[in-house]
Amino acid sequence: MTETTRSSALGATGAGDLFQLLRDGLPRTRAELALMTGLARSTVGVRLDALADLGLVGPVADAVSTGGRPPSRVALMPSARVVLAADIGASHARVALTDLMGNELVSHREDLEIALGPDAVLGWMVENVGLLLARLGRASGDLIAIGIGLPGPVQFSTGRPVNPPIMPGWDDFDVPGWVRRHMDVPVFVDNDVNIMALGERSHAWPTIDHFLFVKIATGIGSGIISGGRLQRGAQGIAGDIGHVRIARAAGIPCHCGNTGCLEAIASGPAIASELRRLGVDAPTGRSVVDLVRRGNVDAIQAVRQAGRDLGEVLTSCVNMINPSVIAIGGSMSLAGEHLIAGVREVVYTRSMPLATEHLTIVQSRAGEDAAILGASMLAIHHVLSPEGLDWLASSASAGSSVPV
Repeated sequence: MTETTRSSALGATGAGDLFQLLRDGLPRTRAELALMTGLARSTVGVRLDALADLGLVGPVADAVSTGGRPPSRVALMPSARVVLAADIGASHARVALTDLMGNELVSHREDLEIALGPDAVLGWMVENVGLLLARLGRASGDLIAIGIGLPGPVQFSTGRPVNPPIMPGWDDFDVPGWVRRHMDVPVFVDNDVNIMALGERSHAWPTIDHFLFVKIATGIGSGIISGGRLQRGAQGIAGDIGHVRIARAAGIPCHCGNTGCLEAIASGPAIASELRRLGVDAPTGRSVVDLVRRGNVDAIQAVRQAGRDLGEVLTSCVNMINPSVIAIGGSMSLAGEHLIAGVREVVYTRSMPLATEHLTIVQSRAGEDAAILGASMLAIHHVLSPEGLDWLASSASAGSSVPV
């Protein structure tokens, strides 16, 4: 890294760039930071002072001395501020406060229908932010960013949902703008599967650069990480595999308005509907999972077939993007190996041998925490970037707070 001058609210210190080296949480001496950056120790000192003024870094236990006075070390202070992570699904909502390393501190979950509309759902979220902060004994000004996952396509650059099929009243709604009127902090919004992909990878597969996360619940979608970066596509709908046509679904209507979609036969509600047609009491996708766990043969066969149907679409994905790992999450993944076995059966048979030679297909390891983890990581990544730190420094110098 070469020394550069950036015009920012932190001044010409470049502190935001230096901070990126400390985000892994490892303590380092000023000499080590100078060596890593190629900067003079005095310059490193100025930049660290700027970060210390924000409360983001601080001294830790002294390093081992090689003679003379032990060198002092500095590190990220994870508890200095908090981040709000919100996982908003079709019929549930969960909010959590995390530290700056993404560790959950406190959370709250309720059954909540996304169809109630943005004012009701986001109002619920705002109300619970204040309650969670109070439970932690933290001030409103300690909140520095919000990450939100929504169950539909989102234009990431604006945070607005785009023609979401199961979110009436949300189309083109300015989610960040609405939230910022109640909490004056940066707000980052993405679709729930992208959020879950980030969470699953950070939790279980941090060294995997080519990764596919698949969610099977009320809907079906996937989050794509290629080359270590989340791929959203031109309009933010990359990975929308639930509305890919497959032969077995021919003529079956989908809530998107088309027929023949994967989601129409392999989602939780679709599997439950098929079981009811067979005379099995299965009102919801969750009840399908319960039936599988109790050993109901019809439910097991239906879930295995859904896995095969999903595998048919994933075969094309494997040949096209060549992931190292496919993690299956969402509420239907709780059916476990019966679903995964169906996916593997088709993918390993029909994909190119070179593409599957080292391919791992597994159930999500983060489970129901994937979305909260991902929403937190999304917010942290942006607010602790050099540009995000500019905003934080501006807020601190202006004495602004976060009204909750």
